[in-house]
Amino acid sequence: MSGLFLILIIGTFALSGWAAFRVRRIVARYSEMPGTSGYTGAEAAARILQTAGINDVDIYEHNEMLGDHYDPIHKRLVLSSGNYHGTSPAALGIAAHECGHAIQHKAAYAPLQMRMAAVGLTNFANQIVMWLPLIGIFTGLVRPYTGMMLMALAWGVIMAFNLVTLPVEFDASRRAKLILDKMGFVRTEEEKGAVNKVLNAAAWTYVAAFITSLAYFLWHLLPLLLGRRDE
Repeated sequence: MSGLFLILIIGTFALSGWAAFRVRRIVARYSEMPGTSGYTGAEAAARILQTAGINDVDIYEHNEMLGDHYDPIHKRLVLSSGNYHGTSPAALGIAAHECGHAIQHKAAYAPLQMRMAAVGLTNFANQIVMWLPLIGIFTGLVRPYTGMMLMALAWGVIMAFNLVTLPVEFDASRRAKLILDKMGFVRTEEEKGAVNKVLNAAAWTYVAAFITSLAYFLWHLLPLLLGRRDE
């Protein structure tokens, strides 16, 4: 393993770790702030979906912290227990963000449609970057140049997926902030600031994922472009 590759691994790991730590810290901080509206995340989500004319999305509770997500395949909006029952700005912001994805789905928001279409290919690419290096090292069946080309293609798919995820996530947060203010779920400047900090911190995890995949894509692509076939 070259020194540069070790630096790449450490750097991307540190970036992802920092983004994850930051969002956990900020969510934990603003989950302790009592909300003035009295609505729980689940209640706010139900009202937002109803107002948007979305009646076929079910809201579920689960126990995984920060595992909140919208499942467009099964039309499910899943909230962690803290956000499902919580009335804090963090709970409301996260719930509204996931509603933003449901609204995107109803409106056939193009980046979301692209992201949904790319899920299967991206999962396959993730398997390649996970197992191909091990197969190459332990069996020698994959020639270095062929392995580098396959890794570049796989990381390119992952990078493109993470790139199209950015507008999906930023747009959902934009919608969430507008909806929470318009519907009166956040009523003070302090609450609005807390929602902004929570959603902005969450966005950095997606930025970190894109930067990481871009770095690995370029690492495998550049030797091919420079004609280094026997790395």
